[in-house]
Amino acid sequence: MRDNEQVKILLVEDDAGHARLIEKNLRRGGINNEIRHLVNGREAVDFLLKQGSFASDHDPAPLLVLLDINLPELDGCQVLQRIKADERTRKIPVVMLTTTDNPEEINRCYQLGCNVYVTKPVEYDAFCEAIRTLGLFLSIVKIPDLD
Repeated sequence: MRDNEQVKILLVEDDAGHARLIEKNLRRGGINNEIRHLVNGREAVDFLLKQGSFASDHDPAPLLVLLDINLPELDGCQVLQRIKADERTRKIPVVMLTTTDNPEEINRCYQLGCNVYVTKPVEYDAFCEAIRTLGLFLSIVKIPDLD
């Protein structure tokens, strides 16, 4: 990733247990970046577009989003669509990180502009290993300038 320490990660995951495991295993995979966790799609859109309760937030937008599909209020596909439709956020890389392995959902996410689609394994050890491997992958990914 571009200047690894500067890349903020937004994790949008409504399952607190999954969120803890994701962060823990990203750390095991070498990711030391700041990770901001939000629990629903509405919050994610508001945070990224600096609106609603985040309108006065002056922190720069994260440079990478890990996004679940099955979210309350707005689902991950709706969030993805809004991210990619807005000039301010369209370049932010989005990794869909979800238990959904339906080929139609996978195709839909790529059509909407996701950069990577990762299916979270159901089995605990496989889940942990998949996220650790994602962390290793993210540690070498180059992120575009958003300016």
